[in-house]
Amino acid sequence: MQFIDLGAQRERIRDRLKAAIDRVVDEGRYILGPQVTEFENKLAAYVGTKHVVACANGTDALLLPLFAAGIGPGDAVFVPSFTFAATAEVVALAKAEPVFVDVDPNTYNIDVASLEAAIAMIKAEGRLKPRAIIPVDLFGLAADYEAIMAIANREGLMVIEDAAQAIGGSIGGKMCGSFGAVGSTSFYPAKPLGCYGDGGAMFTNDDALAEQLRSFAFHGKGETQYDNVRVGINSRLDTLQAAILIEKLAILEDEMVARQAVANRYAKGLGDIVTAARNLDGGRSAWAQYAIETPKRDGLKAHLGEKGIPSVIYYVKPLHSQIAYRDYPRTPTGLAVSEELPNHILCLPMHPYLSEADQDRIIETIRNYIGSNSAHVAAA
Repeated sequence: MQFIDLGAQRERIRDRLKAAIDRVVDEGRYILGPQVTEFENKLAAYVGTKHVVACANGTDALLLPLFAAGIGPGDAVFVPSFTFAATAEVVALAKAEPVFVDVDPNTYNIDVASLEAAIAMIKAEGRLKPRAIIPVDLFGLAADYEAIMAIANREGLMVIEDAAQAIGGSIGGKMCGSFGAVGSTSFYPAKPLGCYGDGGAMFTNDDALAEQLRSFAFHGKGETQYDNVRVGINSRLDTLQAAILIEKLAILEDEMVARQAVANRYAKGLGDIVTAARNLDGGRSAWAQYAIETPKRDGLKAHLGEKGIPSVIYYVKPLHSQIAYRDYPRTPTGLAVSEELPNHILCLPMHPYLSEADQDRIIETIRNYIGSNSAHVAAA
């Protein structure tokens, strides 16, 4: 059993992938070939933004908007602590300071009250200037953008949506990636829309910002790459990866339906014995991960492993507790949820090709373990 089964997807579109890869190799346009623009246009149509700017990876997709906004020394950028390091890493790389905010215990996304407290603290201290918020659509579920955008508009802050795990997700009729001034995503192979290597993209409706992002991603080029108007980096999506992503995007919506069916079966089969993830009203998660919570997590994880069922703890430690980030500012109201989640969260196999038989075995194994341990405790 696979935690994420990329092989089943590959078999489904093997012939199309082979033809697409062969075409790139035969044409020989390995850098910025026509497939890159084709993919950008198709992804923009899917997400519903005017521009998609492809780049080398999801980390650059977060870093380049900071460069374009001129965010740097003396600036504060508000980020959740319960997420992958890249969200805060890019802020530090831009020479600004990440300010850690707690997450909501139900969605695992930025807690609005914690965000408000952090902004007020930074303003009162006066050492840093509040500049941006990077909400994360964790595990594929959209953050509370109605509330976040209201705060950002009031405070004059840029919103950079971290949709690395969320392409295919939506809330309120808008697709993840389309929120804020710019959205960012990753095409790391395990993502809901992933390539066969590294890749990333940025989404925006702002013509000038799109032009800046393209420039920063191509050594700061102006009219040509030999006319540099700013200091940039080298961050391009390879033509081969774009060709692969075109074929994967063509089946993404079908895979979203399948992921939702898997999530529904987990919720129905486990919701009475563990805390099981569910969609928000009016929303659809991309279900990059399916998380449960239980105080018996460590024993359950070991038991699943013994039965040949993979599971992963996302995340084992919040960012503010890690050596690289422990000295950066944090919200004054504490980070209790971010600190507690690593003790009882567990992610189960989640992909569009998970068979009902395999999922039934996962659910039965969890129910048997939780039930037998509950009975033991009661008897004791």
